[in-house]
Parts: sequence; structure tokens; C-alpha cells
Amino acid sequence: MKKKVYFIFLSLFITASVFAQKTYIQCGKLIDGISNTEQKGVTIIVEGNIITDIKQGYLSGDASDKMIDLKGKTVMPGLIDCHVHLEDQFSKNTLLEGFTLTDADIAYRAAVNAKTTLMAGFTTVRDLGGSGVNISLRKAVQHGLVDGPRILTAGRAISASGGHMDNSVGFRDDAFNHKMGPDDGVADGRDELIKAVRLQIKRGSDVIKIASTGGVLDLSENSSGAEFTIDEIKAVVETAKDYGLRVACHAHGAEGIRRAILGGVTSIEHGTFMNDEDMKLAVQYGTYLVPTIIAGKSVADSAKIPGFFPAVIARKAIEVGTRMQQTFGRAYKAGVKIAFGTDAGVYAHGKNYLEFGYMVEAGMPPMEAIKSATTSAADLLGISEKTGSISKGKMADIIAIDGDPLENIKDMKNVTFVMKEGKIYNQ
Repeated sequence: MKKKVYFIFLSLFITASVFAQKTYIQCGKLIDGISNTEQKGVTIIVEGNIITDIKQGYLSGDASDKMIDLKGKTVMPGLIDCHVHLEDQFSKNTLLEGFTLTDADIAYRAAVNAKTTLMAGFTTVRDLGGSGVNISLRKAVQHGLVDGPRILTAGRAISASGGHMDNSVGFRDDAFNHKMGPDDGVADGRDELIKAVRLQIKRGSDVIKIASTGGVLDLSENSSGAEFTIDEIKAVVETAKDYGLRVACHAHGAEGIRRAILGGVTSIEHGTFMNDEDMKLAVQYGTYLVPTIIAGKSVADSAKIPGFFPAVIARKAIEVGTRMQQTFGRAYKAGVKIAFGTDAGVYAHGKNYLEFGYMVEAGMPPMEAIKSATTSAADLLGISEKTGSISKGKMADIIAIDGDPLENIKDMKNVTFVMKEGKIYNQ
């Protein structure tokens, strides 16, 4: 009997201890991702990996609780970048690396890029296409094998023959040991596109990415021509929807953007030459624009360096890169929904914060820019019930920065505290 009482007492003691352990985060300023104004003198209470309460004033809990002093900082939700490529780091050698790097080489690089991204304050990313290593990286992060943001990935992106994701473009026909097809993310017509989507879902993709126009960083001549019919895009969207997945669409040219919106995609990536008709359609259909201004500026700058790009890419980089910020400003003013995305990998990972400054330069208020990377980004990704704001019941994805980005948006680079799902990665 005594032994039974002892074990009951021990069980109650352990249970009480577990539930008693809380983390109290004292915030000098708080941007919660929901309100249009920041709060001052607030305490966030975290239990395990969940935010359980937000209280006015500075609370510290009991002796068994942990207290984190961020009274001199601005606290906000973990940031979300809706367009990254964790496998990549573009350079003048990128085309050659497509023939020299192994999957293992790519995986090691991707792991480094993932940690760099997390330490920059981005606790969630949407990886929009790579070799498929990105799916393995997502699993490695989930299992705690490497440090990185929460990853939603497209696996391999899908385009038409000769399109942006057709890696054989610009090479002679026998340069590759097989003809590109749905298995490689290259598909034409409804049947091939349905198969390509199902293959990506089979491999574990969380989202489907297609390209409805050409691109900049490939050897094709045209970056803006439309490459899928509306019917083909609908086939992709309908197939993805059957599996509960959303569709992101790389698109530069106005006609390709129009077709993508009418075809039902969830987001337009880049949107460089989006015209007034496209913008009206985006508002009507509720389609997001993910502007990636920093990528445009980066490739335009690199194009000025003699020999950095092949001539065809340099020309397209100037044409596209110099237009993105202007188009974003017009789209924002037209009421198009905006979600934060940078195309990280086209520029250096970890400098995602530069996008905030470019958005503000184009006319978006600082608070709206921050919301584009929190609540709006979470809405686009379909994860609003889990993250995107600091509120009760959400994952404890919390960061802090030195300074106040509402006064100086460039302070977004000063990330000094990162918590993802209740785990602290730096302090």
C-alpha cells in the first residue's frame, strides 16, 4: 500500500512539475502580426511549443519558470518567406554546378542555408523548387537532425518543354542522357501535367509550383512569353486541389499572369510585367502576389559585371530586374494581396530582410510590410491556425530585433533572438 501511495505521489509531482514549467518573455515592444499598432510592456507566456497567454505588464512567473528579458527590443512573430530555394546559391558557376554537384553536395549546402535563414528570423519558408533534396531537408528539420525553419516545399517545379524549369534549354539535344519529361518536372498537355503533379505529391511535396512564362536564369531567349494554356493550368490546379495542395505560379509576362489567375493558382511569383487587367483579376480572384523585389535587383546588379552571366541571361536580368519594384508598388496600391517572398538563393541567404526596405520604398507602410511576412504569408500558405501571429494557441514562433522597424525598416536585419516552436536558437 505504501509503495502504491508513493508512486501516485511521484506521478502527481512529475505531472505538476511539467505543467508548472513556463517561459515568460518580457517584451519592450510587441508587434503581434494582427494589430496595426505595436504594444508596449507586454509578457508572452509559452508552455512547451505553444503560446498560452499574452499579458500586459512584465510578469516573471514562479521560481520554476524561465524568464527571458527582451524589454529593450521589438518582439514579433517568426517571419515567413514564401519563396526561397534552400538548395541554391546562384553564382557565375551555377550552370556548371548543374553538371558537377551531387545530391550530397547540394544537401550539405542546403543545410547551411537553412540554418542561416532561421537565424535571420525566418521560422517558416516555402521552398519553391529544387532537385528534390528540399523534401529530405524538410524531413531532417522536422526530425531535429539539422537546424532550420519550418519548410513547405514544392519538390521539383513544373514547366512546359522549353520552359523555365526545363534544364535542357540552351543545350544540344544529346547533352542529357534522356529526354526531359514529367519525371523531371517538364510536361505538356493535361495528361502529362496531371502526371507531373501526382509524381510530386507522391514524392512528398507540400505545394505545387508551375511556370506559366519563361524565366531569367535559364538559357531561353524569352522571359515573359506565356507557356501554358488556361486549360492546362486548370488541370494542375484541379489535380493539386484533389490532394489538398495549393499552386504557386512563376510568371513574369502579363498574358501568362492572366492565364494563371484565371486557371486558379493561389499565388503569382514575381509578377514583373503584371498589367492593370492582371491586377483587377488578382483582386477579383483573391490571388496573392509574391513580389521577390530583392531577386530582381540582385540579378540586375550581377548583369552589370562583365562575364558574370551568359549574354542571354544578362539581357533578361536587366529587363526584368529593373521592373519588379515598380510593378509591386502599383499592385499594392491596386489592392492586390501581397505575401512576402524573396527568391533566396538567387541572392545570398540570410539577407531576406532587404525585401522589407524595398517594399517600403515602393509605398507599403512598415507595418503592412511586416504583416506580409506574418499573417498574410501564413494565410497564403494555409497555416494561419498554427503560426503567423503572436496569439493564444499559436506555435511559439517568436523573434526579437534591436531597434524599431516601424521607425526604421532597416532594423529588420538586427535579429537577436529566435524561438521556433518554443525552442530558443539564439539569445
